Parts: sequence; C-alpha cells; structure tokens
Amino acid sequence: MKWAKSTKFQKEGEKLPKQKGNEAPKREICKILNKIGALQFGAFKLTSGKISPYYIDLRIVPSFPDVFQKICDFYVSFIKDEIGVKSFERVAGIPVAGIPFTSIIACELKKPFLYIRKGVPLHGRQRRIEGILAPGNRILLVDDLVTTGLSLIKAAKAITAEGGVVTDAVVLIDRQEGGKQKLQKGGIKLHAVLNITEIASNLHEIGTIDEEQLKTILKQVKKG
Repeated sequence: MKWAKSTKFQKEGEKLPKQKGNEAPKREICKILNKIGALQFGAFKLTSGKISPYYIDLRIVPSFPDVFQKICDFYVSFIKDEIGVKSFERVAGIPVAGIPFTSIIACELKKPFLYIRKGVPLHGRQRRIEGILAPGNRILLVDDLVTTGLSLIKAAKAITAEGGVVTDAVVLIDRQEGGKQKLQKGGIKLHAVLNITEIASNLHEIGTIDEEQLKTILKQVKKG
C-alpha cells in the first residue's frame, strides 16, 4: 500500500490557518486530509463494489478532534451558503462514515438529527430510520463522500417510504464517478464541498502527490 506523503500535524491546541478567498477552504481541506494521512494509493474495494487505485479514508477524521470540528465547520458553512437552512427541516446521516459528521452538523445548524441503518434490526423497535420523522418532513442527506450514489439513493428511498421528502444531499467529497448524475435522475441534487479532481490538483501543486499519482486519480475519474 502506497501512501501520499504526509506532513506532521499541528501541535496540540494549535489552531488551523484561517481561510482566505473562495478557494482557501478547499485548499485547507486538502492540506488537512494530507496531514492526517487520509489519501492512500493501492487497490481498494469500495462500498459500491468498485475497485479503486486510491482511497480517501474519512473515517479517521473524528480521531483528530480539531480536524473533525474544522471539517464539520466547512460542512456547515457550505450548507448555509449553497443550500440554505430553510430548505430542509432535518438532517439524516448515511451509515457508517456519514453519521459522525451529521451529528455535529445537526447540532451546529440546530436541526433534528436522524440516521439510517443499513437494514432493519431484529431488536428494539426494529426501525431502519432512527429519530423522529413525520410525513412531509424535508430531509437533507449527509455523507462523507459519494462514488456511485447508491448509498444515498437507498437512504432516500427509506426516508420517502416513511413519508419524508428528499431533494438534496451534501458530501465533503465527490469522487466524480457518476454519483451526481444518478442522484439527479432520482430527483436529488448533490452538493459537494469539493471533488477529487480539485483535491488531486491541489496536492500535486504542493508536491504531496507526484505526476503518476495525479494521472492515476484523473484516469479513475475519466473511467467513471
């Protein structure tokens, strides 16, 4: 397994650099993900079943509290600017990686939090959707990233089956492998804080990934 070059993370208690300009938040996210070693190169089987030559492990983000808060702040600012808090009433996290982010985002936005199980449990109330969902509630889906969009589509179907309404979904990263288009066909607009092409370009620019690794990522995007 080949890792992208990683630099030492900030000292405990040290604040991350402030954002400057429209592109600054995206560049900062790229640097943060690099610092914690989230980008890996190798051969990985994704949730969708696809094999990818690279992997972005956002499950490790909550292990870095300062980074976790910072990433959630980016989500919140993006949601306020790009979607608008009046366009939805509740937020729902996608299992498993999307749930930690969604819980913080819901608190920051003062919105009720739901999460969707992968299947109906055989214990307790045997509910696939945990939390209070009333017919007609407008739900914003939240996940860490999107590849094919299948996880988001399944979650949307579970919510609509119980009377909820889903028109928007937000992720930190779009891997640009057809998920946005599939969601659009299902009537769901995907909002991504940034995409993998932007990440690869930023990391290549600062020398974190080499030309070969950049081409590997772009080839995967083109392959879809």
